[in-house]
Amino acid sequence: MNRYMERIYNGIIKENPCFILMLGMCPTLAVTTSAVNGLGMGLSTLAVLIFSNLIISVMRNVIPDQVRLPAYIVIVASLVTVVDLLLQAYVPSLYSALGIYIPLIVVNCIILGRAEAYANKVGPGLAVFDGIGMGLGFTIALTIIGIVRELLGAGSVFGLTILPESVPAIAIFVKAPGAFLVMAILVAILNACNIKTSANKKVEGCDGCCAHCSKSCNTDGKEEAVK
Repeated sequence: MNRYMERIYNGIIKENPCFILMLGMCPTLAVTTSAVNGLGMGLSTLAVLIFSNLIISVMRNVIPDQVRLPAYIVIVASLVTVVDLLLQAYVPSLYSALGIYIPLIVVNCIILGRAEAYANKVGPGLAVFDGIGMGLGFTIALTIIGIVRELLGAGSVFGLTILPESVPAIAIFVKAPGAFLVMAILVAILNACNIKTSANKKVEGCDGCCAHCSKSCNTDGKEEAVK
């Protein structure tokens, strides 16, 4: 697998933002009341990720280190404004459904995290493919959650009725508690398939700070003393 395809595989499977890294939980849980909303938010974030990674990678040697994060936020905010206006002009129904969560893409930790951790360290090609991988992973995760919630809560998928009227809909799944239930079920399935999330990979008592840690994690998730 070449480096470019590895970035896409990494974002979709190995380090899926929602199911593995547990990032971007606010829009993940809030907007996925239907498959269309999940897909719309995912694609919007995908577009911002691709172009923000590209611009930040191209300008990585120009942006002063002291104003690195503010510069990233300005770039991301400009792209989000473009996406917001395009959705308002061409997909007003989706724009109304997503509401405030479109502008909140600016502070999505997935976007700023990829900019800081990857895009500002590599060339434009790899940065773009990293954005594609992470964006697709986020989109797939939101769409799956939206499909499950819409199916169980309304008996439909993408607005098309799937379950017969004789099967009662479980309204809680299209409400706030349903988001947590579906997320928990999907993560439980991942654990059953032995696909580890970031929470599983931490050793007991780990606070996430590796700089002053007296332990290390091996690939099996076991503790080893650092000599």
